[in-house]
Amino acid sequence: FPQAMKPPGAQGSQSTYTDLLSVIEEMGKEIRPTYAGSKSAMERLKRGIIHARALVRECLAETERNART
Repeated sequence: FPQAMKPPGAQGSQSTYTDLLSVIEEMGKEIRPTYAGSKSAMERLKRGIIHARALVRECLAETERNART
């Protein structure tokens, strides 16, 4: 999944959240072909899940940092 371009001056958490939504949207497109037996779609879905998990961790870390201040 390509990294979304972050607009200049965008807050880190907002653009990370936007990236996460984009990855989830792309993953949704791979569900049906995966059920149909497409191995390439399954691999893209796996990569999307890994990417989404990393973005969720970043969002959670940002939320925790903001909660402390």
